[in-house]
Amino acid sequence: MAFAKVQLDMEEKKAERQGFLSWVKLRPYAMIFPAILIFCLFFIYPIGYMIYLSFHDWNFVSPVKDFVGTSNFSYLLSDRDFREVISNSFIYTFFTVFLTISLSLLLALWLNRGGAVYSFMQASIFSPHIISLVSVSMLWMWIMDADYGLLNWFLNLIGMESVMWLTSPDYALTSLILVAVWKGIGFNTLVFIAGLQSIPKDLYEAAELDHTPPWRRFLKITVPMLSPTLFFLTIIGVINSFQVFETINLMTAGGPINSTNTFVYYIYQYGFQFFKIGYASAAGVILLVILSVLTVVYFKVLSKRVHYR
Repeated sequence: MAFAKVQLDMEEKKAERQGFLSWVKLRPYAMIFPAILIFCLFFIYPIGYMIYLSFHDWNFVSPVKDFVGTSNFSYLLSDRDFREVISNSFIYTFFTVFLTISLSLLLALWLNRGGAVYSFMQASIFSPHIISLVSVSMLWMWIMDADYGLLNWFLNLIGMESVMWLTSPDYALTSLILVAVWKGIGFNTLVFIAGLQSIPKDLYEAAELDHTPPWRRFLKITVPMLSPTLFFLTIIGVINSFQVFETINLMTAGGPINSTNTFVYYIYQYGFQFFKIGYASAAGVILLVILSVLTVVYFKVLSKRVHYR
């Protein structure tokens, strides 16, 4: 009896130990489960449902969703307006990202110094980033007004003719790019300054001892050491530029003559103005594919050129 009781106690302790070890193994998964649940609920499920809707015809009101196969994609790819939307999106993204990165890097090189004046300049340049896009759009609509805007007033002051910034197909997309660059340049500048300040000073001191010219120091030291920052800002800039909506919605509404219509606004038009949910979802799937391909290619091509210390 005593032996059986001891054996029973040992088995109970073993079971308790195994239960404790099982809980220890499951505890990390239990802790990340809420985050995984939120991610699946608000990211994975909407993407899956968008793909499902892209194969259907639905007006957002009727409970019936008619399966149409790949018809939505066929109509999209044969639509001249949609091809113009793709062209506008790529042009807007390329020039916005290129100009923002280039000007931000130049400003960061200039402002990467101590002193109250440079600190004030950094704060001034960063301030547009914290202003909402709605306020920025309203401000620039007034500045670019064809009759009373400050830009045309300045052009007239130096003897040039007024420009139809937001109402001419030749200038409307350029105007939106200008607004995007003005809005994003402050954030990128501060990130570049942080990157510049993390570069070891002894690298520049060694280059000075070798009498290396400034342009060579920039190409051989600054750019390689800033490559992680460049990599991050470029990929974020591409994704944000492809998803632009507020400025287009408020300033041009996709016009004139579809010259400023981009992906997200096109999806908004067909989804919430024309109630062609399946068609809009198909455009969303194409946008998802384009961003995924660009991201994968960007990582494959440029990730090996990024120098992490």
